[in-house]
Amino acid sequence: MHRIVRGLAFVATLYAAMAAHAQDANYPNRPVRVIVPFAAGGPPDVISRIVAQKLSERWGQQVYVENHPGAGGNTGTATAARATADGYTLYMMSTGFMVNPSLYAKVPYDPIKDFAPVTLAAASPNILFVHPSVPARSAKELIDLIKGNPGKYSYAQPSTGSTPHLSGELLKLQYGLDLVTVPFNGASLAVNSTLAGHTPIAFTALPPAIANIKEGNLRGLAVTAAKRSAALPDVPTMAEDGIPDQEAETINGLLAPAGTPDDIIARINRDTVAALSMPDVRERLAALGFEPAVSTPAEFGARIKSEIAKWDKVVRAAHIRIE
Repeated sequence: MHRIVRGLAFVATLYAAMAAHAQDANYPNRPVRVIVPFAAGGPPDVISRIVAQKLSERWGQQVYVENHPGAGGNTGTATAARATADGYTLYMMSTGFMVNPSLYAKVPYDPIKDFAPVTLAAASPNILFVHPSVPARSAKELIDLIKGNPGKYSYAQPSTGSTPHLSGELLKLQYGLDLVTVPFNGASLAVNSTLAGHTPIAFTALPPAIANIKEGNLRGLAVTAAKRSAALPDVPTMAEDGIPDQEAETINGLLAPAGTPDDIIARINRDTVAALSMPDVRERLAALGFEPAVSTPAEFGARIKSEIAKWDKVVRAAHIRIE
């Protein structure tokens, strides 16, 4: 009798595995949603729509974007974390996904336990720029200028806890700068303040500053990336100017709820990487100031862990907190 029971259990397990494999092989056989934790129009939303369009064409199924803004991205992230882990809900993360657990007193998700990495999608460096009246012509000269005039200068940043803000705080911490931080509710407001000379220095993501730097209304000093940006090839990296350990990017990438089958993760990764390699996609991302930044799921998972650790140190050292 025990042998019969064990045999039936084995058959049931085998059947379930075969059924699951068949389901994975047919994926997707209905529409797939991509949750974006911000309002429509921003880079995570636009990048998601570019990827969704290409996946729709490749899969012959609708891939659509749902915007769930609120609480610095935490609202949409929590919605994605609670979704069924079947591959029919994906989540487009941005850097706040990795910063918020340190920044907020409490977040409604665990960035490691609640999600399965799929792939990085796109990356854009932050940029340090100044009003033309500022005499510094490089990031190194700016550091020397601030050191020689403690408390005189201020810098604009687009949002408390954003990577541009944390880039500014990282520079202050590393060089002991007496530099006043001025937060704004959006990059455009930060850029406009520097254009007007109210805050003569600014850190923002690259896209909002590109046009004014190209037109000479603002002076780009350095980008916080390992290499120069194709959008502003004349602006050096921090490292090129002799300022190491300042790399900071705004990244976007696809995640799925934890427990999503590995076969489905592999399928989404393969097709998303292929989509992001297409020339027209690269051109559309470049217009936003982003470049494709694809990876394996394992590589993306390692990047998430390293970014969490890096920014946790900055948030704690700078005493930044949102209740």
